Amino acid sequence: MNFFRSGKIELLKHNCVLSHALNTPSIKALVGKKVVLASNSPRRKEILRTFGLEPEIVPSTFEETLSHTDFEDVHEYPVATASHKAVEVYERLVRENPDDAPDLVIGADTVVLTHPSPGVSSSPFQGPFIRQDILEKPDDKEDNLRMLLDLNGSVCEVVTGVSLVYTVLEAPGYKIKSIEERTLVYFADNEKQLLEAYVNSEEGLDRAGGFAVQGLGGVLIRKVDGDYHNVVGFPAASFFKFLEVLNEEETDFLEL
Repeated sequence: MNFFRSGKIELLKHNCVLSHALNTPSIKALVGKKVVLASNSPRRKEILRTFGLEPEIVPSTFEETLSHTDFEDVHEYPVATASHKAVEVYERLVRENPDDAPDLVIGADTVVLTHPSPGVSSSPFQGPFIRQDILEKPDDKEDNLRMLLDLNGSVCEVVTGVSLVYTVLEAPGYKIKSIEERTLVYFADNEKQLLEAYVNSEEGLDRAGGFAVQGLGGVLIRKVDGDYHNVVGFPAASFFKFLEVLNEEETDFLEL
């Protein structure tokens, strides 16, 4: 993208758009805007950077204490968590420096569910509906092995909620727009010794579901049905399509 005008460099106070970003209307709308990622996840940062965005990093302090059981549809849980994260960061930055408020805050939350929901593309799940449970980070190696044995030779569902908070004139001064992305992860029928070796690597101890598809955990996976980046932690394709929709349909999107 060309940030030069009349042979002079245009200096921007804020700019998250990198030179290799695709020259689309929604990306051009981000030039010169203060865009913030409400997460310190290196994986989300790297995914966005791959596609030409480098937002400022301001991790949310929202305590993820929402109860899974409060949601009739468990897929609403990561969306709600992402919204709380984004709003917390937006409101905090406005309080700290109202003259340099963010134009856009991106919040995200990824969860791993024990099995696919009926209706998900290519889902092998049949029979009566059984409520999906959220797989948290394992407590220890023993818990990690238990998780992987349960997932072994089976399918889990990864869901990421993404919420965008942007400035508007109407109270409370911002709008929230959200999406969710669902991806199926098929585990190979792995030998127990391979699962134990992976657990001993300790890679999965800090990951929801107890595995990292982009790391050593990839050897356990037979197939990914859907957005691979969603499993890593951020659904890039859906996010950029969402930006295009908001830029086309929301008259107040990034206009202040």
